Amino acid sequence: MSIEDVIKKYPETVTVFEEYGLGCIGCQAALFENIEQGAEVHGIDVEALIADLNKAAGKKV
Repeated sequence: MSIEDVIKKYPETVTVFEEYGLGCIGCQAALFENIEQGAEVHGIDVEALIADLNKAAGKKV
């Protein structure tokens, strides 16, 4: 699932992406990058990011 798909399906995750410094809203890479790819590009701990996204969404993203 692309980052854009995650944001569309779980809009409450936008804040988490922003807290991690990921400006995914409007970023062209969000169309094709998944969460792991986006985290790696930005040097972010993917496991921590996914855990926080899951909390925000109230389910597994």
